[in-house]
Amino acid sequence: MKQFQGKKCAPEKRKEQPSAIKQFFKGFDFGKSEGKDRREIEETEINNYGADDQSEKQDLSVEDGLSHLTSEAESPSGEQRFNQFMEKLGKKPSSKNLDLNNCALSAADITELASLLPFLPELEEISLSWNGCAGGTLKALTAQLHHVNLLRVLRLNNCRLTAEDVISLGEAFEIVSQLEELDLSWNSNIGGKLSLLTKKLQEGCKLKCLKITDCNLTAKDGESLAELLNVIPNLEVLDISINKNIGCSMKVIAQDLKNVPGLKELNLHMCGLKQDSLQGLDTALQHLTELRKLDISCNREIGGGFKASTAHLASLKNLEVLDLHQCCVTEEDMTVLSQVIPLLSNLQELNLSSNKNAGLSSDPLLGRLRFLPKLRSVTISNCGLGEESLSSLAEAALHLPELEILDLSWNKCVGGNLKLLLGALKLATEIQVLRLSSCNLVAEDLALLTSLRQDGHLARLQKLDLSYNNNISDEGWAVFCQGLGAFKELSELDVSLRPSSCRDCGPWFGELLAVLTQLPALAELAMQRWALSESQRKQMEGFNQDNKRNIRLDC
Repeated sequence: MKQFQGKKCAPEKRKEQPSAIKQFFKGFDFGKSEGKDRREIEETEINNYGADDQSEKQDLSVEDGLSHLTSEAESPSGEQRFNQFMEKLGKKPSSKNLDLNNCALSAADITELASLLPFLPELEEISLSWNGCAGGTLKALTAQLHHVNLLRVLRLNNCRLTAEDVISLGEAFEIVSQLEELDLSWNSNIGGKLSLLTKKLQEGCKLKCLKITDCNLTAKDGESLAELLNVIPNLEVLDISINKNIGCSMKVIAQDLKNVPGLKELNLHMCGLKQDSLQGLDTALQHLTELRKLDISCNREIGGGFKASTAHLASLKNLEVLDLHQCCVTEEDMTVLSQVIPLLSNLQELNLSSNKNAGLSSDPLLGRLRFLPKLRSVTISNCGLGEESLSSLAEAALHLPELEILDLSWNKCVGGNLKLLLGALKLATEIQVLRLSSCNLVAEDLALLTSLRQDGHLARLQKLDLSYNNNISDEGWAVFCQGLGAFKELSELDVSLRPSSCRDCGPWFGELLAVLTQLPALAELAMQRWALSESQRKQMEGFNQDNKRNIRLDC
């Protein structure tokens, strides 16, 4: 086809057929020897007639061929069809990355996409997540996956996959031998059918990332997952979070975690783990020396089980993220954790939030955070901290030069005692997020924050949460707003009141409005349950229009 398009194939000019008069005079020999053989002349003319007729047939044949080629040229190529398909969905075409997340794809769209796969031999990623109508249509797509044998990533989050889809995917796994990432999260019909997928994965599979969040997995699925771990030695990320029934088979899964020694992330958030599950997991940790992230949050029944289940946690020298929030950690657990966590020398993020019983026993752990100089995020909201615990944290924070996120929300002891953190906040040159929601803050605490900024500290602060601190007076808010203009990088500010309250926005709103011109980065301002007058609302709208800003006012 391209060969024809590269040349001009216009037909040659046809030979003129001799007229009747010319044919008549050709019988006479003007200016030539009369001895010329008439029969020879007639034979020559007969041959000429044959040649002309043959030439005409050849010309017509060329014309027919050109007409056929032109028709083919007018029909779109596979590449053109793909570009038109992507344009219809408002997406930029890419031969390697097919991103159709949240595109409201119909069953017809999936079928059309399947027909285009033969024209995408270089395709490496397919993302069809958040397309609910994709459910029940995957068979058409998987039947064409052999055309994209370089496929490395397949994401099908929240596609309402059916049992038939699960079977089709299982069969496809025998074809896509290069697959490295598979995300099937938020497809509840996978529950009870995981074996249909796992049994098709062959030994030596290259899978590195497997995510099956909130798929209604059962204890039987847990056993299938354990078997799968024997054939995916390269696995680096395993996320089976929000599968409350899989905790029953956690001991079986833990036994086979030794087969994935290169695992870097393990997410068991809200998996229904119990104390015996925690023990089995701890045993497995001795084989996971490469682990970077461990999330066992929102497993309330493991509370009280850390004493017998932390023997190998300290061996995770590469661990960077540890999430234990909402685990009903007891005082005895905190005593054990205070001995283990400080040994995690590479730890960067620690979340102990919503462990109310940690309370007074958290002093030793918070004090020993000084031994973790790489900490960037410390989240200990709603832990029932006392003043002594806050003092221990404040002292440790002096040794955390890389701290970026500090969340002390829902710890009432902070109110009136923020001055204990004064030294730490002065040294926290990298801090970007400070959350002090529902801390019983008073006007003096807000004044401390603005004075710190005016003295050159907190220069990189981007998010400040002061919500649910109803005790602050209008005068306190006014003073705060007067000094707020120094926070040049602030992008989010929350000063909302508690859900059960409502309060008129006093004269300090004028101070706030005046200072907004000095906050070029501010994009979100939350003022829920502050009753703004009609005049104040119009002033805010007018500010956005006059200053060409788009500050989202949430009130």
